[in-house]
Amino acid sequence: MIAPGAAPEGIGAPIRRVEDAKFLRGAGRFVADITLPGELHCVLARSPHAHARLRAIDTAPAAALPGVVAVFTGADMAADAVGAMVALWTVGCADGSAMAEPPRWALARGTVRHVGEALAAVIARTRDAAADAAEALRVEYDILPAIIDAGAALARDAPQLHAAAPGNVCFRFTRGDEAAVRRGFDSAAHVVQLSLVNDRLIGAAIEPRALAADCDAGTGRLTLYCATQVPHHVRQLVAEQLAMPLDNLRLIAPDVGGGFGYKGKHYPEETIIAWAARRLRRPVKWVASRSESFIADLQGRGHQTKAALALDASGNFLALRVETIANLGAYVSTFGAAIPSAIYSALLAGVYRTPAIFVQSTGVFTNTLPTDAYRGAGRPEACYVLERLADAAARKLAMDRAEIRQKNLIAVTAMPYRTPIGPTYDCGDFAKVLARVLESAGYAGFARRREAAARAGKWRGFGMAVYVESSGVAPSRLAVALGARTAFFESAQLRVQPDGGIQAMLGTHSHGQGHATTFAQILASRLGVPVSRIAIVEGDTDQVPFGAGTFGSRSIAVGGSALDRAADKIIAKGRLIAAHLLESAPADVTFAAGTFAVAGTDRRVGLDEVARAAYVPGNYPAGLEPGLQETAVFDPANFAFSNGAHACEVEVDVDIGAVAVLGYWAVDDFGTVINPMIVEGQIHGGVAQGLGQALHERCVYDGANGQLLAGSFMDYAIPRADDMPMMVSEFEESQPCTHNPLGAKGCGEAGAIGAPPAIVGAVLDALAPLGVRDVEMPLSPARVWTAINAARQAGAADDRP
Repeated sequence: MIAPGAAPEGIGAPIRRVEDAKFLRGAGRFVADITLPGELHCVLARSPHAHARLRAIDTAPAAALPGVVAVFTGADMAADAVGAMVALWTVGCADGSAMAEPPRWALARGTVRHVGEALAAVIARTRDAAADAAEALRVEYDILPAIIDAGAALARDAPQLHAAAPGNVCFRFTRGDEAAVRRGFDSAAHVVQLSLVNDRLIGAAIEPRALAADCDAGTGRLTLYCATQVPHHVRQLVAEQLAMPLDNLRLIAPDVGGGFGYKGKHYPEETIIAWAARRLRRPVKWVASRSESFIADLQGRGHQTKAALALDASGNFLALRVETIANLGAYVSTFGAAIPSAIYSALLAGVYRTPAIFVQSTGVFTNTLPTDAYRGAGRPEACYVLERLADAAARKLAMDRAEIRQKNLIAVTAMPYRTPIGPTYDCGDFAKVLARVLESAGYAGFARRREAAARAGKWRGFGMAVYVESSGVAPSRLAVALGARTAFFESAQLRVQPDGGIQAMLGTHSHGQGHATTFAQILASRLGVPVSRIAIVEGDTDQVPFGAGTFGSRSIAVGGSALDRAADKIIAKGRLIAAHLLESAPADVTFAAGTFAVAGTDRRVGLDEVARAAYVPGNYPAGLEPGLQETAVFDPANFAFSNGAHACEVEVDVDIGAVAVLGYWAVDDFGTVINPMIVEGQIHGGVAQGLGQALHERCVYDGANGQLLAGSFMDYAIPRADDMPMMVSEFEESQPCTHNPLGAKGCGEAGAIGAPPAIVGAVLDALAPLGVRDVEMPLSPARVWTAINAARQAGAADDRP
């Protein structure tokens, strides 16, 4: 637990991020900044077709160009027995069978299945030479029919992507009690049904992916520099594909410019670059262009859902039925199957006490980029379904939207609460966070503001969303039982130096989260050492202990808890040394604020003096090992269930369909908040991405040929600074997590979960008098204007705001 007398810059202090100074000076070190002696450059030739057989690849014209060192194809990798990529999470089907997992090769072998699939690697002395040579390749294709839409891919006559996946089905996953749900609907007084689309999203982090690999000419040991969130996972998967011992591969993830989940997965390029460097015994580097990123990076979301909610006459939820078709893309990615099945379904109880729930999710292959995690990863999709149903139910029963939510929320007195879908929430006061956000947003006065806006000819709406998410991913036992092929514990190693400074090494990775600050704050509280004397080391598999990395809002809840346990061990050993120095029994020695003291006396010694004694064993307890360093591993017993309530207010210009978000309010329960300023930044970032999904972002493919039409920022609209509204963010800390020592819950994905339903709900509230009941995300001006005019033509509109 947190030590009494903790440092003023410790847990709860809104101190500035210590890592920002180097980035503001331009002194960050990203993979693209790394230059290895004698390095070669790789350009990947990629398929221009969504589906085609490779008849022949003539590499001779490319290989003959000046500066070209090698041209490799899938045949070369096959000759070296390079294995297929594998998923780290599989999904069991409803009939007991395993999911289909067709092979995915780093360089295509025989068939390409999406635009942008890599089919050859050109290695040259300069990037320009490699790019010219890639253009000179002669590739013969037999073009095959492509299928883009997941629903259409299930049709009997749809083009088939894989022999191992009949009907293009990867899995048919079910969860819940179908019979109980049927009974709930049979007894219902009211039923609401919705068809919803959670469109595909493109991650678009500020730094494109990049790799550099170096092979020691003497030992053959590889060092791979990689812009990844998960150094140990990538190392493991690349080593397996190359059939090499883990000890022969060192992975270094230096500074990384954003990740959002999609940089936390295994990519073909990681294997290609490592293999090419090993084969050539030369350093090889690849840096994606922004255009290349659009056709090579994993994408997110991609759900088509039919959902129904049964209610009694008083508005109590009785049963929920959800059927989702998930577009997995051309192959199963690292966690691509788990997100729309095990992870998504687990949150479909949400914050509500719905007695019976049944979920069916079908994962489908299409000729598009594979999908995987994008900020929230299954939780935003679940929240969107539930909150849209809650709004629809309120409208059908003529109830206030807040009232119907409050009526059905799980009570704080019911905690711990086992949901009918499986997870057990340990704590949370959902009614409190909803009440607080409505008060903060002035919901009671909204009707007056709407009337005032109407007098000025404006259409104003208010939206709200209440969410719960499974952060702190994940309990290893539960994950493995659900199909994970890897563990999710986190490790931390602490070294107290002879001068009292501290070095902490963790398996997590910071790519914008501020770990160098927040982890140091935990140690400042526990050990009483100033943040300036604490160094956090991440990202180098030769230096840091094994860890699952950073994703799923897990770094503080899991990595921070490992750090806390390591601090316990430091204190325990330090107490033995301090007792010897103070000539006291260890049981009489207390520790607080960096000082060991004999209880009831003024005898005391600082941690720095204890550390000095630990490394100079002259005056040292007999039988105790010298040094002061400890390692701890933390594997949570359960997820940490972050939760909160978000609200927003919008105005719609009905003449052109433009939406203006006037204000946004959030009350979030993240348990113990380590640094409020950093957490508020996480909320702002998440809301920005949620707003982007709700109003702007749309990944579009041409249904006829599978070409990505949203292939640049001219076509894919991420939010800009002036799209962001005034925001008010509050934290609810009365419900700390009960199963980690910090009481912390994750915060990184909350904004992306709450914002889409809150914003869409607000727009639909504004347009309700016009007869508009639904607009698919993103709610672009064209889509909003089209919906308004369709309602007017149908005679459902009231043209008075």
